[in-house]
Amino acid sequence: MREPPDGVTDDEILAAVRDAWLPSADAVEHLPVGFGAHHWRALREGEPRLFVTLDSLAGRHDARSLHAAYAAAAHLAADGLEFVHPNLDPVTVVLGSGVLSATRWRAGEVREQLDLAETASMLARLHAATVDDLPRWTPLVRADFADRLRGRLATAWDGGAFAAQAHAALRDRLDAIAEWTQRYHALAALAREERWMPTHGEPHERNQLVTPDGTLLVDWESLRLAPRERDLRVLIDAGASDIDASRPMFEMFDLEWRLDEISQYADRFESPHTGNASDRVALGGLLEELERAEWSQPGR
Repeated sequence: MREPPDGVTDDEILAAVRDAWLPSADAVEHLPVGFGAHHWRALREGEPRLFVTLDSLAGRHDARSLHAAYAAAAHLAADGLEFVHPNLDPVTVVLGSGVLSATRWRAGEVREQLDLAETASMLARLHAATVDDLPRWTPLVRADFADRLRGRLATAWDGGAFAAQAHAALRDRLDAIAEWTQRYHALAALAREERWMPTHGEPHERNQLVTPDGTLLVDWESLRLAPRERDLRVLIDAGASDIDASRPMFEMFDLEWRLDEISQYADRFESPHTGNASDRVALGGLLEELERAEWSQPGR
């Protein structure tokens, strides 16, 4: 997120970091990166030592599922998947209404474009791995999402700078949202017939850190047992031509991404908001998901 969270101070983050992972930490700095979670770097004598994340417990996560996902990622790293950048022990610490976690600070650069061959290699090894107690994927968006959204849009939204624009955009696409939701759940019913394996969920370029020692796949909160198309979709988006994009699970996970994004952004703009930098990013994301091409036209 671009702004620090409400209700949690840097002093509270520093105290938790000292108690759980780095007693010698002497400062934390909020980092305006990512979207959804909040991040800091923890420093000792001016040098960054830890990358700290505060995940919210709303919607797709609870404390148990986050702990299980992060613990499973640590297991994968211990079993030899060197590209997995795992959380330090303890893998999660409850802090207020969220969950705090930390990884070792690694100097590197976030990719601007997906390396297809390297990403495919990492995913093949991940999908072949075995890990106990891995959370199972379940549909992120309810079957009655469109009907419930229609009811919420029956009255005007006036809670912030982008409320009216978001309301109008969602209202104009309600019929499409209903069709996407129906199709998503029809395809989700077929998922039980597929082979399931460990999947990252969001292995795109923004979750890859290129370091002097190799590329790391980060942000393991979405680790789930699921059909492999959950991950391979990003390869097709990046231009891979050797994957059969017509397989139904690709369409299903593309619809899931779209509907989950719409759901989260609808919640954001129905609620009070200020029009800050994170809100502007969210509005752009909402409009993109409402208007982009269907999965029947991959390579968009």
